[in-house]
Amino acid sequence: MANRKEEAPDAREPACLLCRRADADPDICGDKREKHGLCAHVFCLYFASLLSRKDKDRTGLMGFRTRDIRLAVSRAAQKAGLWAETQQRPQSCALPGAVGLPGEAPRLPLMGLLGSFQHCCVCGETGATIMCCQEDCDRWFHLPCAKDGACVTQYIAQYSAYCPEHRPDLKLEVTPEPETECPICMETVDDRETYGTMVCPACKRAWFHRDCIQVGPFPQPRGTAGAQQHQGLTTLLLFALQGQALRAGVLCLHCPLCRDVRAFLPRMFIMGIRIPFRQPTWEDNDAFAELGERHNWCNAGECLYPGGREEAEEEGPWELLLCSSCAAEGTHRHCSGLRNSTASWECDSCAGQGTGMSPQG
Repeated sequence: MANRKEEAPDAREPACLLCRRADADPDICGDKREKHGLCAHVFCLYFASLLSRKDKDRTGLMGFRTRDIRLAVSRAAQKAGLWAETQQRPQSCALPGAVGLPGEAPRLPLMGLLGSFQHCCVCGETGATIMCCQEDCDRWFHLPCAKDGACVTQYIAQYSAYCPEHRPDLKLEVTPEPETECPICMETVDDRETYGTMVCPACKRAWFHRDCIQVGPFPQPRGTAGAQQHQGLTTLLLFALQGQALRAGVLCLHCPLCRDVRAFLPRMFIMGIRIPFRQPTWEDNDAFAELGERHNWCNAGECLYPGGREEAEEEGPWELLLCSSCAAEGTHRHCSGLRNSTASWECDSCAGQGTGMSPQG
């Protein structure tokens, strides 16, 4: 009995009030935030058609008032009648009198909503809080269900969402060559543009999977032990390549083939690819700082400089020359018997064993 109590729901990770998931993909739903006894994913809040954001992040949970969130959750789960005074919903996804931040499309006011039993059009469960922005469409869905249902959620100001029937149709009049491969995962793509297969609008030659540019699945190795080991290594490589949008961010994401940005980025935003507004992850914690460091010691078999291998002068016999080919090794001129006029030098590895430490000019 004691063990069961330890595994009680209260001891588990709290679930988001809006999507009802405790383990939803943070790449899609964002991080979970908790305050005043409430728990919700960042983007579940932003996409919720029942909520309006206030002017200050300090208000409630990320600018959404606590009572509004509780009411939105209650409204999404109940079998209420029509609470709306307004009869029509404009295409902007907002009803008259809605409020929002400057630069954001107004969100639906709480007292102007259809309080009907909101079933998710993907999973069929109740409590869906995201409404398709198409006029006269009554489909709702949970944010974690959007991908499985081929829905589009646009991660830009307005935070518009569309069901599979009404998602943006920007298809180009092009088709891939037979057996065309995704340049990210090197697997074949569909024979036409679909929800899961996308194409660069600039070059129209780069065909890639939505998963590869956005999140990227982690397939399980199959087959014999040897095949599993090989596939496991390949999977790790693909995992490092996939999810380019999340890793590159808006500053570095481009077409994986032609490297276009001007046409590529707007299309990715419209088609529901989440592109964070931040620097690329590979620059976090100065991960590549060593690439900017210059080799700074003498690699000669016997260094003759009185100051030691890591010291050098700006000119003369004790100036440190780096290998002109790899720049990964260095030598003082005098340590390798070079004249003061020698301006270039190659190490053993680059010049060939026995001919290394050779002057050039």
